Amino acid sequence: MDKRIRVGAVSYLNTRPLLFGLKLSGLMEKIELVEEYPSRVAAMLLNDEIDVGLVPVAIIPLLKNAHIVTDYCIGADGEVASVALFSEVPIGQVKTVLLDYQSRTSVNLAKILLKEYWKQSPGLEDAKEDFRANIAGTTAGIVIGDRALEQRNISAYTYDLGAAWKAHTGLPFVFAAWVANKPLGDDFTDAFNRANGYGITHIDEVVAENPYEVYDLEKYFTQNISYSLDEQKRKGLALFLEKLSSL
Repeated sequence: MDKRIRVGAVSYLNTRPLLFGLKLSGLMEKIELVEEYPSRVAAMLLNDEIDVGLVPVAIIPLLKNAHIVTDYCIGADGEVASVALFSEVPIGQVKTVLLDYQSRTSVNLAKILLKEYWKQSPGLEDAKEDFRANIAGTTAGIVIGDRALEQRNISAYTYDLGAAWKAHTGLPFVFAAWVANKPLGDDFTDAFNRANGYGITHIDEVVAENPYEVYDLEKYFTQNISYSLDEQKRKGLALFLEKLSSL
């Protein structure tokens, strides 16, 4: 490709290790990088406004040509910390759940877990911006990303979706992966993969570059988020996509 490759990345803190190496690499001369919230990046990939994106995995079945292009992802093998159902009452007393507009994957994961794991059937409402103020009484909310790290200090009850999926299936979960909608060439894909991996081995530098008082980022990057797209995560991803098809 002679033109720059258009890359879309999620603007949350959990992407900082993946982007750290990318921004230090020579690839920045070959790409156009845009950062947005997950569902926006997904829409851009579906509309061919970008060539590759760190996208919620729920959109993979919607793409005519989906290519997972790196060995890295936004995943969790247990508690993820930044994707949860928050409420002021125990989950058995929740009557309505507000669904975060920023990620299709987390919303669908919540639907699966409510039905299969928690065995609850509250009313579900698509939420708009600033919906967290409406998490009160018997109204709960699915909150993702940096706002979820904040919400952990606000809500009385936190039901972590990564931990619930692990307890339900025994498998890790993949929230987002680098997906291309067209072949990008082996040279670019290899360099892009290596750039992603650089930050995973320099977490201390990533933490130092992103001061954050709300949550311990070293813990977040090393214990909550699991970046390697290994065989177990691929099994978890396949199971999620199978369950997604029957929603």
